[in-house]
Parts: sequence; C-alpha cells; structure tokens
Amino acid sequence: MDTPKPSAGHLLLEKLSGSWEGEETMHPSQWDPKGGVAVGRNKHRVSLGGFALLSDYEQERDGTITFTGHGVYTYDPNEDHYTLHWFDCMGSPPEVFVGGFEGDVLTLAHDGPGMHARMTYDLSTPGIMKGMMEMSPDGAEWKVLFEAVYKRT
Repeated sequence: MDTPKPSAGHLLLEKLSGSWEGEETMHPSQWDPKGGVAVGRNKHRVSLGGFALLSDYEQERDGTITFTGHGVYTYDPNEDHYTLHWFDCMGSPPEVFVGGFEGDVLTLAHDGPGMHARMTYDLSTPGIMKGMMEMSPDGAEWKVLFEAVYKRT
C-alpha cells in the first residue's frame, strides 16, 4: 500500500511552521476594555505526515501569561479550503474557522453563535508574520480585536 502524500494545498501550511514572537496591539473591546500591548508567541509544527499543522499560542502581558490556545490546521482538497480547530483557556467549546490562501495571506473565519471572528495571517515578507483578529456581532460590521507583527525566532 502506498502511503498518501500531502497535496500542494497541505504543503502551503508549512509557511506557518516554526516559532514566532512579536508585539500585539490589543484594541479596546468587551474582552479587553482598555486595550494595550502584549507579547504573542506562536509555535507551529507540521504533523501527521504533512497533513496537519499543530499550533500552540500564548500571550504575555506585564510578565504574566494571560491567554493560551491550541490550534489544528488542516486542508480539505475536496472542498479546497483550510480549517482551523481552535481550543483555548477560556473554556468555551472548540471553534472551527474556515478559509483559504490568497497569495501569501491566509484568512480564516468563524461564524457565531453570538460572535463572528476573522483571523488573517500575512506571510508576504520573509521572516515576518502579520496577524489580525477581527470580531463582528453580525458578520457585516467588523472591529479589529488585535493586530500583531511576529518575527520568526
């Protein structure tokens, strides 16, 4: 039996692999009324024979880890889209984000219930990953939750 090989779509997830650290600018929101600056760390690694990317995230503010999360990214060649299954320290049910690459930019969105979210990863500059999370109560009007610039470490 031949071992399955990752498709070109799966291989695009390798762009995210590695360790990243950078400054996050938190905009005032219902989760963070004052906003502020944090340090974000992402560790992404290719797993499952190249069919998935596993992610561990932590956010640090004032020397304290304030938020952690774990993600599993996959590619569905039948639907030609990417999926992120997200788990975090807030204790809410797993969130599923779906989207795709446009050039070097990966955009993934989650639709409710109660809140829509959109995450964008811009990998167009070598060694830099720009991130942005947007939130919307209705999926029509969006507000930036945070913007970040991470450097590969």
